[in-house]
Amino acid sequence: MYPAPPQTLDLAFWITAGAILCLLVLSAFFSGSETALTAASRGKLRARVDKGDRGAAHALKITEDNERLLGSVLLGNNLVNILAASLATALFTRVFGDSGVALATLVMTLLVLIFAEVLPKTFAITNAEAAAARVAPAIRMVIAVFSPVVAAVRVLVRAILALVGVRTDPDSQILAVREEIAGALQLGHSEGVVEKEDRDRILGALDLGDRTVEEIMLHRSQIEMMDAGQDPMAILQQCLQSSHTRLPVYRDDPDNIIGVVHAKDLLRAMHKVADENSFSPDARKDFDLAAVAMKPYFVPETTTLDDQMRQFLRMRSHFALVVDEYGVLQGLITLEDILEEIVGEIVDEFDSDSGQPIRRTEDNQFVVDGAMTIRDLNRATDWNLPDDEANTVAGLVIHEAQIIPEVKQVFNFHGFRFEVLSKDGNRIARLKVGKL
Repeated sequence: MYPAPPQTLDLAFWITAGAILCLLVLSAFFSGSETALTAASRGKLRARVDKGDRGAAHALKITEDNERLLGSVLLGNNLVNILAASLATALFTRVFGDSGVALATLVMTLLVLIFAEVLPKTFAITNAEAAAARVAPAIRMVIAVFSPVVAAVRVLVRAILALVGVRTDPDSQILAVREEIAGALQLGHSEGVVEKEDRDRILGALDLGDRTVEEIMLHRSQIEMMDAGQDPMAILQQCLQSSHTRLPVYRDDPDNIIGVVHAKDLLRAMHKVADENSFSPDARKDFDLAAVAMKPYFVPETTTLDDQMRQFLRMRSHFALVVDEYGVLQGLITLEDILEEIVGEIVDEFDSDSGQPIRRTEDNQFVVDGAMTIRDLNRATDWNLPDDEANTVAGLVIHEAQIIPEVKQVFNFHGFRFEVLSKDGNRIARLKVGKL
């Protein structure tokens, strides 16, 4: 290969070489900006905005429409890359003749790959938020300039996608905050950075808006109630023996709830009667439990846990009775039940160990209460059983089996083995569950 003739290294040569260098710098700018703006966390950008970073505010604004952002950046990047390649081909052809095309291709590929792609993107991804804040004002002007072309391209792209059956939603948010947080937590847990308990608490709080009270309520068959027509001494004995401080009060029919009595209110009322007349038989006869009870608070079973917790806090109440669309009692829910969805099972001195809904066996399987919710089982075991069609483990077995199973029957589905250990009437009381 012979050296280039002196006349080829004239002013035009150096102007063309300088233009190629400038185009490579622009290409690096577009590549790094694309990576920085797409990789930057909107949460971290918001924190920078709160500290007065105007560049971060511009970055937040332009990332609200990622489709327009990417279209503008890619359009600018392709324009400068194609122009740089064309100029390089002309320059190398002028200097080296016919072999200049191959040389231009090789040299420009290396230059674009190293200096216009890998290097700026590596820098941008290592400090995405800071880089995004710096480039955002310039990219905002690029978007304004290329906006008409990008809009036309978007229409064309959607039309082509529609022809092959792909529908796009122009109003959809690419960045779903909840999914982003949940994904980050799951990734952090799998890498050992986030503890399982911390992950479960945060995910539990995020899920409150998607879950209803009927999913976690205590079913009516398990509610302990007081009969307003009972003898006061029997009422007192039931109150003292109960592990609950609040009990619903009914008259004649358990569906006819007339109030909710608090153990302290009941004891105060009985103590007052005893002080006045030693709680004589006549006084006991006149004692009215309904007068001591508070007005019952009913909520529909479709109320979300998030809304119900807000209602509890607003009303300064911890106890609600759940009814269906016909007003029929279905169960009860307390503030503690909702808090347990966040922090896990809350056990106090009145909760017996025998009442625990899950126990690990020696063969690494689990004996589970049929009334245990699938969500609680998944949380305790880190499994992923579906809870779309049923709330409880027993409900899942019945739904999948399509029958009321008998004791000792075994079912395999969703990669797990379910064995019915005991029943209470038609209700599945205990199951043994393990992975296949």
